Amino acid sequence: MFINKSKNKSGTTSVRVLQKRGRNNVMVKSFGSSSDEAEIDRMVERAREFIARQTGTFYHLFNPPPEPDISDFVNNLSNDQISVDGPEAAFGKLFDYVGYGEIGGLFRPLVLSRLVAPGSKLKTVDYLWRYNGVSHDVNKIYRYLDKLCDRNPGKGDVKDRIEQITFAHSATVMGGCIDVVFYDITTLYFEAADEDDLRRTGYSKDGKFDCPQVLLGLLVTREGLPISYEIFEGDLSEKKTFIPLLKRAQAKFGFPAPTVIADAGLLSRKNIEALVSDGYEYILGARIKNEKETVKQRILALNLVEGQVASVKTDDGLRIVVSYTEKRRKKDAFNRAKGLQRLQAKVASGKVSKKHINNRGYNKYLRLHGEATISIDLEAFEKDAVWDGLKGYVTNTKLTDKEVIANYHNLWFIERAFRMNKTDLQIRPMYHRLRNRIEGHICICFCAYVLQIEMERLLKAAQSNITVERARELVKTMYSLTYTKPGHTRPTKVMLGMDDEQAELYRLVEDWVRRDLGNA
Repeated sequence: MFINKSKNKSGTTSVRVLQKRGRNNVMVKSFGSSSDEAEIDRMVERAREFIARQTGTFYHLFNPPPEPDISDFVNNLSNDQISVDGPEAAFGKLFDYVGYGEIGGLFRPLVLSRLVAPGSKLKTVDYLWRYNGVSHDVNKIYRYLDKLCDRNPGKGDVKDRIEQITFAHSATVMGGCIDVVFYDITTLYFEAADEDDLRRTGYSKDGKFDCPQVLLGLLVTREGLPISYEIFEGDLSEKKTFIPLLKRAQAKFGFPAPTVIADAGLLSRKNIEALVSDGYEYILGARIKNEKETVKQRILALNLVEGQVASVKTDDGLRIVVSYTEKRRKKDAFNRAKGLQRLQAKVASGKVSKKHINNRGYNKYLRLHGEATISIDLEAFEKDAVWDGLKGYVTNTKLTDKEVIANYHNLWFIERAFRMNKTDLQIRPMYHRLRNRIEGHICICFCAYVLQIEMERLLKAAQSNITVERARELVKTMYSLTYTKPGHTRPTKVMLGMDDEQAELYRLVEDWVRRDLGNA
């Protein structure tokens, strides 16, 4: 039995004794109603005395009932009542804020768990059960990945909707202006030996030359916000990925032709001609030592010193911007010397053969004498020193030389994106074999990266000392407790106390989402 005080429409308060019977509360005795506080207190005291008589225990004002003993409640708590709710409390709010909340199924737990517990899908299942108390069949996750990137007619493509949401968010952050895009490509390897139409052995940027791989091309804004991505066959030349992804992204999202910035690995005359014919402006890394002799002489004739920038024209009218820094000169000289030492060790060991005589890397310093003798061309090594410290950029923009270089240097955004995905989110190695599952896995990692960037953006705006890496660690120990109050049937969940850093992170995310929703 327990005392119930309830407000009436007339403004009075009724005092009754109720008893829990099954799922219902049944009135045992009414002690009247009043609007006078003193009278209400007297009715409460009479109700307390009634309960005492009914239960055989009598308490009065000078002998109050003892404080409730919570030891039973504490002793009955178990591990399955405690869950890690930090990822949901912090990154989950950003998940909804970006717009991913409209994507149903297993998308939410897969993206959030990738942020805090990256690994295989079996490890994801274990994490969700161990720390969230939610059981998932790994085969159900595989089937969801199949569906996520299913392009069969009539079934739709969830990945396409996810990309639309991501682009809309990035465009909003950029004020609706996507005038400059950055493109780069990396390789993702598989822990398997067999190949197929997609997974092919090719040049690996991870040094896994004996593993099949895919190419991942990524397009981002000047702030490092993702626009689009695409995967290609592992043995495809990266130069052939550039134009197709750019055109498909522009057609898909409908933004006008931007200025395109990419590194020297994507430079080819064919790509430049395609960019020009389609009306694109571009800034590409230039391989100045591979230019014609006349162009190389013009570059060296600039005689640039520390911090100087200048430009020259190629024989076919292209503009090459050239800069010089002492820091780059020292790095170039160190790398050349290191390459020479490796070559000398190979030649001395007799492991160098005719197949090594080529212009790739530092092998260009090798020289063949007759049919058998191989030596190192030290004269060519010394001549190469004139290029130390020089860096070139080819462009058709009307930007000044310094503006060209400043824009190109923002490529570090996309390099960091690949680093985050490979290290923080462990996008590779991949253990999937089917194309839909490979694409689904990459899609999950892509969206987790978007949430990382959004977290970084809000932390920077708040001038917080918390880094995005620290935020991912903090949410791992933000717990909640689920319990059922005595006399209740519905469970209650509460966040447990946080330390100062966790409380700051939680507040910053709340304020970020509330502020922007309020401005919407």
